[in-house]
Amino acid sequence: MGGRRWQRDDVSEMAHRIVAIDGPAASGKTTLARRLAQHFQLEFLDTGLLYRAVARRLIEAGQRFEDAAAAEAAARAITLAELDPAKLRSEAISQGASRVAVIPAVRAALLELQRTLGRVGRGAVLVGRDIGTVVRPDATHKIYVTASVEERATRRFKELQARGVPAIYEQVLAELCQRDARDRSRAVAPLVPADDAFILDSSNRDADATFEIARAIVAAAPRGQPGTAAGPTPIRQEQP
Repeated sequence: MGGRRWQRDDVSEMAHRIVAIDGPAASGKTTLARRLAQHFQLEFLDTGLLYRAVARRLIEAGQRFEDAAAAEAAARAITLAELDPAKLRSEAISQGASRVAVIPAVRAALLELQRTLGRVGRGAVLVGRDIGTVVRPDATHKIYVTASVEERATRRFKELQARGVPAIYEQVLAELCQRDARDRSRAVAPLVPADDAFILDSSNRDADATFEIARAIVAAAPRGQPGTAAGPTPIRQEQP
């Protein structure tokens, strides 16, 4: 699946490409980003894990998510070695991550750590909510992955069920709506597509179809170079 494998001589072509993947919760952006990184042999960073790690530190210390000073201190102490997805996927951590992410000092503390990836050596795929707008506005490729909130709630509901976590669809839907509102209304780095991002709606597409579209975008020449499929105007992939 996923078309031809990126060949050895193509890897050097990708060496300095930075791919920014943004989008709301449960849009499929992280799975897509990880798959792109594997396909093109690029470094990968799920920046959302940084905020989850901050939330986990606060939970373990018995501190409130709204305690800006404590959250900033936790953010400044985070290392990449702490970003084990298996230890950061609880719903309590997920909700906490969204709440600490609205604190400007936390975002500032984590910004430089995110920016270091891809500066030297191989290129990188970074996934989050403000990669193309704040973290790496210089990214060579930007994709904003979205889906209807109902579709995203269905995906999250099924994910929780598969993990054996009790869940009620209506509650999952309500929590996603609340998270969307927080992400889009925060004063610093709100969730919005970059002006030059491709908008990829995955509502009616499976993971393979979504990947194929994204793969073609990343395989194209970087923005501003001859042969690029991107341009100054966002390209919206309409639902089939």
